Amino acid sequence: MPVSRNPSHPPHGLELVIHFVNTLDVESGTDELASAEGLASWMSERNLLGPGSPEPDAEDHAEAIRLREALRALMLVNNGGAEDEQAALLLEHAARRGELGVHFAPGAAVTLAPEAQGIAGALARLLVPVAHALVDGTWQRVKACRADDCHWAFYDRSRNRSGVWCEMAVCGNRTKVRAYRDRTTR
Repeated sequence: MPVSRNPSHPPHGLELVIHFVNTLDVESGTDELASAEGLASWMSERNLLGPGSPEPDAEDHAEAIRLREALRALMLVNNGGAEDEQAALLLEHAARRGELGVHFAPGAAVTLAPEAQGIAGALARLLVPVAHALVDGTWQRVKACRADDCHWAFYDRSRNRSGVWCEMAVCGNRTKVRAYRDRTTR
């Protein structure tokens, strides 16, 4: 998949993955995927589930939440967090469950796509942009905010990949104020 030339959009369709992770707003406690119905709605609105797809059940819902949090954990690793071996295993599980595979077409065209239908296939589709970004190194720019009360996913557009907060004016400022207070109250 070609890298996006539009600087306002992350390459490879990573924006969809970022939106998926941000379905949980840690700060406010709101969760667009709080129920299986919410998951179905979110997936359908993004054309990840086709019309007539079976409704997700409790296990599908739990799988989606595990994948979302595994992606967030890997985004935190990209932002200096501790390695999370379990997160990589959860991505592998979702890829296998969705039967994610390489497909060859005439003219030397190659695609990465899931064979499974329903939620398993939809979750595997979310891993396609991640796979492409891992290959070209752009995945390292997909981060989760370091602020413990935030963890909002974002694409680091800084030249040297040094962004650590989703918004410097919000999370960066809060962190700096807390650090200042800690230093001055000792």
